[in-house]
Amino acid sequence: MKTNVKYVALALLIILLNIWQPAFSQEIKKLKANVEAAPDSLKTHQSYIKAMGINNPELEKQYKVWMDKYPKSAMVPYSIAKAYLDEESPKAKPYLLKAVAIDPKFTEAWGGLWSDGERWGDFKLSAGYLAKAAASDPSNPTYAFYYASSFSNTNEAKWRDMSLDVARRFPAHERGAQALYWLATKSKKTADKLKYYELLHNSYAPEKFNWSASGMSGYFEILLAEDPQKAVALAQEMAKDEKSEKKQSSALVLQAEIVAKARMLMDQKNGAEALAVLNQLKLSKYSSFKTDLVLLKAKANELSGNTKAAYDSLIVTFAKTPAVALKTTITDYGIKLGKNEIVIDADIWRHLEAVSQVATPFNGLKRYLTPGAASLADYKGKVVLLTYWFPGCGPCRAEFPHFENVVKKFKGQDLEYLGINVVSKQNDYVIPFMKNSGYSFTPLEDVEGQVKGNLDNRNAAPMNFLIDRDGRLIFSNFRTEADSEEDLELMIEMLLTGKKG
Repeated sequence: MKTNVKYVALALLIILLNIWQPAFSQEIKKLKANVEAAPDSLKTHQSYIKAMGINNPELEKQYKVWMDKYPKSAMVPYSIAKAYLDEESPKAKPYLLKAVAIDPKFTEAWGGLWSDGERWGDFKLSAGYLAKAAASDPSNPTYAFYYASSFSNTNEAKWRDMSLDVARRFPAHERGAQALYWLATKSKKTADKLKYYELLHNSYAPEKFNWSASGMSGYFEILLAEDPQKAVALAQEMAKDEKSEKKQSSALVLQAEIVAKARMLMDQKNGAEALAVLNQLKLSKYSSFKTDLVLLKAKANELSGNTKAAYDSLIVTFAKTPAVALKTTITDYGIKLGKNEIVIDADIWRHLEAVSQVATPFNGLKRYLTPGAASLADYKGKVVLLTYWFPGCGPCRAEFPHFENVVKKFKGQDLEYLGINVVSKQNDYVIPFMKNSGYSFTPLEDVEGQVKGNLDNRNAAPMNFLIDRDGRLIFSNFRTEADSEEDLELMIEMLLTGKKG
């Protein structure tokens, strides 16, 4: 009976294939004819490519025929290039180069070469492509914005001036708002952040521009720490915005009023009542004010004569979200308690050890630059900075310069910097990326299905971990930006130095 069922199923499959294949062939012929009737139409190319499938080996053969048939059409090579770009495939580059060779003013092709160049790690070359994209169409706000942003890690003054120029030139476009938003979020100094947030607030209405709406949330949280009364006014303004979440905006008004009241009470040296007020404050899961709140509560405790509670609470927070500001305040309160720096460090380490875990070992991760495979055990006795990444990951590439700024300060010390590529289909980018970029991490290839335990990146990138010399996971889920490089430096220094007491 089972044999008969198999034969029936096979027969049905053959029938379906005989019905489907001719229909598919006819559809392909029709789409092919559409392309040949309008070879400069991106839309007709996209329909054809979608039907053929990006991995169909016949696709490139057909485009070679079309490039020979239509040698003056830049759209022909660009269309297949864009399909590969959308897949973050290394196959895009030669077609993009062909497109700009035919049409040197092809803005989107230059833009494609820029984004592809970033994945190859040749940032100087990709910046040149971006400059050509911006120059080919000065009215394009997207390339003007990204060209300005390309200087953020190399020439801060130029980045600032060009970003302000983008905001001036495109007052009715999201990219203008984004230019100010990035200036605010990426600036190192709080005063600069406030200046750019204020300019964003005054120049781009949050109800019209998404980047302005996002910016007002960041602006609010800085004001909450720096000027609670002004935060109250901003939250009230946000609550009037028809696009805003009324419930959320009302919660922000309440947050600002609570912080303002607590600050007033602390100015009056009334720490106990200030702490009671602060205990009413509820923050969202992603609020950046959490560390500031812990510091405020610690100050309220200290004002009420409970310096020990302030000291202990900061150590608990430091273990989860280490920061220079926390360490400095811990030291101040520790000294008030009669402790010296050795004892203070020992207290911090006692808590870190209590919450640390043995890092889940990884094994058999292919090395890209040298033969063989790597395991976590290979790095025992060294501090390990581990990041998950892939060449097409923009946030990963944005974080690398900040990692490098910190890591180079520990050159020659027992620090190992590892980068695990989580997208194997982008393997062809990895070795060129390392050679072109000059970044110092050791690239390894992730192994599908490997149990990651407490080193799990949860299918995300970037995701970062710090492991001590004994293979214990000490710090995790942190990000490093221009304004937090000192925090990463502190974490690494602590792990290299170890417990002093």
